[in-house]
Amino acid sequence: MNIPEIIQLNVTNETARLKAVILGTAESNGPTPKPEDCYDPKSLQHVLAGTYPKEEDMVREMEEVAAVLKKYDVAVFRPEVLPDYNQIFARDISFVIEDKIIIANILPDRKREVEATEYVWIHVDKANRIILPDECHVEGGDVMPWNDYIFIGTYTGDDYADFITARTNKAAVDAIQGLFPHKKVKSFELRKSNTDPYNNALHLDCCFQPIGKDKAIIHKNGFLIESEYQWLVDFFGKENVFEISKEEMYAMNSNIFSISEEVIISEKNFTRLNNWLRSQGFTVEEVNYSEIAKQEGLLRCSTMPLIRE
Repeated sequence: MNIPEIIQLNVTNETARLKAVILGTAESNGPTPKPEDCYDPKSLQHVLAGTYPKEEDMVREMEEVAAVLKKYDVAVFRPEVLPDYNQIFARDISFVIEDKIIIANILPDRKREVEATEYVWIHVDKANRIILPDECHVEGGDVMPWNDYIFIGTYTGDDYADFITARTNKAAVDAIQGLFPHKKVKSFELRKSNTDPYNNALHLDCCFQPIGKDKAIIHKNGFLIESEYQWLVDFFGKENVFEISKEEMYAMNSNIFSISEEVIISEKNFTRLNNWLRSQGFTVEEVNYSEIAKQEGLLRCSTMPLIRE
């Protein structure tokens, strides 16, 4: 894929027509991790059960997504392949708001992932490449631009350091508000667990995602504070919200990906969700992604939009 000399980034929400995206890669994904090296409880569960996904299955699933994106004339960039390295979840390591790319302060063991997409974002005007201070912890799965708002998932408990699943802190929320003073930054406390994937919202997009123009998918128990969950239901309107169960959250039903306000890529096994989406007038592009899901991430986690119309 040829890269323009200067990339004019533009992302103001989750659903405007997608023009360019970074899609992660499962090539040379490396061996099954040891239990002590897992970053989330769902991966740990599958490592211990002997059901951790195989590289060839994950590569095949990601190629299905690449084919759908190309069908809709989206420019697709992939990370440079690092030997024996997990590079599936492109959303973790950077994200775009308006014309700026924010390079995430990722878990130290994953820093090389950032370098593998540098060949793309060095084509962004230097003034629009933002690296937050070291004290700001943030991953893109927690950050959702939504027109006048920026929704951010966070965890501010005193035991933050005890949770490998706590990825975005208050310092990052404050820094993002400082970068975009004209936006309303709304943060949400997420439920965290190092050991129970049914009671862990790794990122905001693991329990919530806006779709279309005015609709959303949500899981109540992903939010620690009920009033914050209720704020979202009221914001979108109860009639526009699709509530998912604990089992559906575990399967990553909220982690689908919008190509436009009308077209959504979804996992083919999300039968109840996909039927509802079609009943609401969406075109649903179904793909196999159940092996990727074993790592507690799905379609939104493995895509990082650069340009939406």
